[in-house]
Amino acid sequence: MSAIKVSLFSQVLQQIDRRIFNRIVKKHDSDKHSKGINTWTHFVAMLFMQLSKVDSLRDISNGLKSATGNLSHLGVEKAPSKSSVSYLNIHRKAIIFEDLYFALLDQLEPSLAKRRKYALKLRRKIFIMDSSLIPLCLSLFDWAKFRTKKGAVKLHAVLDYDTGLPSYAAITDGKKHDVNVAKHTVFPKDSVLVVDRAYVDYQWLYNLDSNGVFFVTRLKSNADIQIVQTFLTHEKQDHILSDQDIRLTGFYSSQNYPKRLRIVKIYDKENDQTLVLLTNNLSWTADTISQLYKARWDVEVFFKHLKQLFRIKTFVGTSENAVRIQMWCSMIAILLFSYLKSKAKYKWNLSNLVTFLRINLFVKISLWLWLDNPIIKKANPPPINTLF
Repeated sequence: MSAIKVSLFSQVLQQIDRRIFNRIVKKHDSDKHSKGINTWTHFVAMLFMQLSKVDSLRDISNGLKSATGNLSHLGVEKAPSKSSVSYLNIHRKAIIFEDLYFALLDQLEPSLAKRRKYALKLRRKIFIMDSSLIPLCLSLFDWAKFRTKKGAVKLHAVLDYDTGLPSYAAITDGKKHDVNVAKHTVFPKDSVLVVDRAYVDYQWLYNLDSNGVFFVTRLKSNADIQIVQTFLTHEKQDHILSDQDIRLTGFYSSQNYPKRLRIVKIYDKENDQTLVLLTNNLSWTADTISQLYKARWDVEVFFKHLKQLFRIKTFVGTSENAVRIQMWCSMIAILLFSYLKSKAKYKWNLSNLVTFLRINLFVKISLWLWLDNPIIKKANPPPINTLF
């Protein structure tokens, strides 16, 4: 089948290995009691919502119905109705879409562009862990309890510095503390974990150290410490204010983390603030520790893109399962866009790529030709007639 005869949306879907998809469907037996709408059609409908940025079940159904002649190329026999999508969002398990995300990550990750500036120098795997709250209306989402009058779910993500995508993700209620999720996450030996102060649990940090994992975080302002040794800082590195080895002296903290630690005090010019970084690595340069913590901004950028470019602020279903399906489909969407961005010759900004593809979703043109040369210029444009 010639690529130019099918839409860009169809060609994006072709990047998904259907054998992988079918294995997940078989594993969960998700086409049983499907009401005539199989898992693939359901997935196409939810991915269409993310790519087209429609905000209602009616728009999903009518949007696919309006694509006359293109549905067969999407692997879909007929556009699902509003009620069918609503029913399936409640009853088809969200773990199917969760498994699909991680399966696609394994499939596409080797082709994603590497950004190993500091990872190559350190020869270690770098992970960045953080979470982001997704506010919900408690009167509609009564299962998502967060505060007395507010509802929320929380997306926890462990970003792989190589790819800029989550290698691990979990969706919990808004009350779940970050470190409680982190405690159930396993990191490979000799890897580096970068986290903020919300993850400072000395017992957990000591477990990381015992397992051969290095960490970089921020020291809590109320920490009781004893300075063991002070090191000279490089005179040309004016952002490095001090570099010291310490021990925790608090009653509980010293028991939970009895070994020596290191603090590096840096000045952040962009935000005009002083940060005290905490690490269990005693041999890296102070600048390396500073740059590692700076890499934590990547996870903030990821959450920003996810919230601004895809549908995870407004939901088309109010059940917990429906919310999870929508959020996992947004993760799949950003994974696919990251893959396309990394393969294209044109230097795309992710937000521009999402916007341009959204405009041309059902245009019939070669996907890779369009990605490499999105702005087609005519060799000899006709003269412009001007009236005076």
